Amino acid sequence: MAKFGYSSGDKKQMNRSMRLSFAVGIFMLVMKTYAYMITGSSAILSDAAESIVHVFAVGFAAYSMWLSLKPADHDHTYGHDRVAFFSAGFEGALIMFAALYIIYEAINKLIYGFELQNIDLGLIYVVLATLINGFLGFYLVYQGKKYHSLVLEADGKHILTDCLTSVGVVVALVLTRVTGWMVFDPAIAILIGLNILFTGIKLIRNAIRGLMDETDPKIDEKIYAQLKKLSGEYKIAFHRLRHRNAGNRLLIEVHLLFPDTLSISKAHEVATQMEKHVEEYFDLPVEFISHLEPFEGHDEIHTQLLGREG
Repeated sequence: MAKFGYSSGDKKQMNRSMRLSFAVGIFMLVMKTYAYMITGSSAILSDAAESIVHVFAVGFAAYSMWLSLKPADHDHTYGHDRVAFFSAGFEGALIMFAALYIIYEAINKLIYGFELQNIDLGLIYVVLATLINGFLGFYLVYQGKKYHSLVLEADGKHILTDCLTSVGVVVALVLTRVTGWMVFDPAIAILIGLNILFTGIKLIRNAIRGLMDETDPKIDEKIYAQLKKLSGEYKIAFHRLRHRNAGNRLLIEVHLLFPDTLSISKAHEVATQMEKHVEEYFDLPVEFISHLEPFEGHDEIHTQLLGREG
């Protein structure tokens, strides 16, 4: 993987993964909708409702993926990476909407009653959907972690949530089939809805954290440790370290302090070497920006010219 960005092969693979997710999502929606129509199960309805959300969410995520991989331009000099956080937040909001609908329908059936039919056939469809979604979800999460794509990872986690929903549906149908107690179906549908609601809230929270540039303590520790090691090797110092997750890459800014005896060209060479080491240290694309400053008279210059310490 290119450290400053993605290769054309990486981009093709990521977009291919999103297209696969969209195609499977449509197939799942058709299968689950049919299963609901022949059974009338609230639990299966909850599964189908999440598949509807998945199709809309993946459509937006596919656009976000395409946009986030576009290079920087005149209007977006930092690139388009941060659309990934909007995509994750949008998917989280849709998941929450589906969860509330599922809970509403389940409560409605508990109050007014309902009838189930063709449970065995419905079970076959749900089990098949569970297996397909399980493989797809793990694949997308793997691809998201491999390419450090928030869009792919969020979509994979959504599908795994859908897979867990399907497991709950299977449990509901089996219990109903064995005991004959219809209450199991809407009761488990409510539990599924609450679980989906929690997942949606978590996705939205992660999106807000990214948009607000909340620092990841683990990443912060790794960057600081690497800069401390490198500055010791090159006998320089650093301060004013800042970094943020841009969605598909890590942006790092730092001020490097050099002795006056070092020429500007040599200082630039050292800074470039440090940049190379930092980019190679992380397994995700990194943009490293350094500001070169002198040890001697550093604070005095900032105080005189800017009226504050540097």
